[in-house]
Amino acid sequence: MYKLYCRAFQKAFKTAGYVLHWRKPQLLEGENSLNRLPEFIKQKGIERLLIVTDKGISSLGLMDSLEEGLRKECMDYVVYDRTVPNPTIENIEEALELYKLHNCQGIIAFGGGSPMDCAKGVAARIARPEKSIPEMRGTLKVRREIPPLFAVPTTAGTGSEATVAAVITNSETHEKYAVSDTVLIPHGAVLDPLLTVNLPKHITSTTGMDALTHAVEAYIGRSNTSETRECSREAVKLIFANLYEAYTNGGNMEARRNMQKASYLAGRAFTRAYVGNVHAIAHTLGGFYSVPHGLANAVILPYVLEYYGETVVQPLAELSVLAGTADPSDTEGVKAKKFILAIRQLNEDMEIPGKISGINEGDIPVMVKRALDEANPLYPVPVIFSEKDMYTLFEKIMEKEVAGKPVYH
Repeated sequence: MYKLYCRAFQKAFKTAGYVLHWRKPQLLEGENSLNRLPEFIKQKGIERLLIVTDKGISSLGLMDSLEEGLRKECMDYVVYDRTVPNPTIENIEEALELYKLHNCQGIIAFGGGSPMDCAKGVAARIARPEKSIPEMRGTLKVRREIPPLFAVPTTAGTGSEATVAAVITNSETHEKYAVSDTVLIPHGAVLDPLLTVNLPKHITSTTGMDALTHAVEAYIGRSNTSETRECSREAVKLIFANLYEAYTNGGNMEARRNMQKASYLAGRAFTRAYVGNVHAIAHTLGGFYSVPHGLANAVILPYVLEYYGETVVQPLAELSVLAGTADPSDTEGVKAKKFILAIRQLNEDMEIPGKISGINEGDIPVMVKRALDEANPLYPVPVIFSEKDMYTLFEKIMEKEVAGKPVYH
């Protein structure tokens, strides 16, 4: 009965999706496109801005040309750079106070997924000042237009510049959850590959695998549209053709540009078609142990795809041929297996571990419950997992300290 309820819930949400407004951000693309953002914003009548970023970004000087451009356009701005990985409710409230104090009219999210999520959280609070972040947890709880929001991704992975979700961590309960609403899709986005050139290799690899996870989970789910399928297919092709090159040769501008496009397309795909059990597990690991989201997704993805079994053979076979990981003459089952093997190989080639270390056995029951609560009934996954399924997958992804003994660390 519970599985029938989940499927009915998912079908209702898919149907409702056809009447919702799925904003597409106005894009500024290509090398040095960041320099066009100040004038782009000024033309919209905005004069005072909050920039949400983190200490790493501000210390690297990546925002120097943006700030110079804003001053040239005689625009006032204030910077909030205290965003932490897996941004917290406290981050959002601090940034919100700055927005109010300086009478801002819009927000620039500058950085990876964390500043993007923090900025969206601020935007949600501005739209619904009477609601706290926990009260907006879940889907379609904002429902009022946010102030103008402009996204400047400095990684190629999260796709947050195109998505409905802000993923927030409650530092008191270690819960990590999403506030999702179509109004949170940014109004504009900058895809400037120059911002990703100096990324550390491990950030390039894990954020790229994050984008792959978005594209794959959207494609194998049950809430696809013709548009999300096309976005997923194109993203998967671009990632397999460019991620390893971007990882090994960070200065390859074409590879960097293609990975930014792939991330954006994957974001477009999953914001409409949703993600799945990979993300549900990854979010619990982020909430409990601050495991970087892209790293968690990269490790978990092949295990979950294998566990789905026959239910995902056809879509994985299709992606395998598109990605060049299988021959068209292979059987469907062989194509699907080759695709999963190619994911494992890509992880290995980029020195991404095959397991997650540091998981405390005593935390597993709570993490299993939270992962199930996130996934069900919302995510239109190929297989609706039970507690037993989740326990099995946590067992598979945990790195054990002593061979042959169930000792966790």
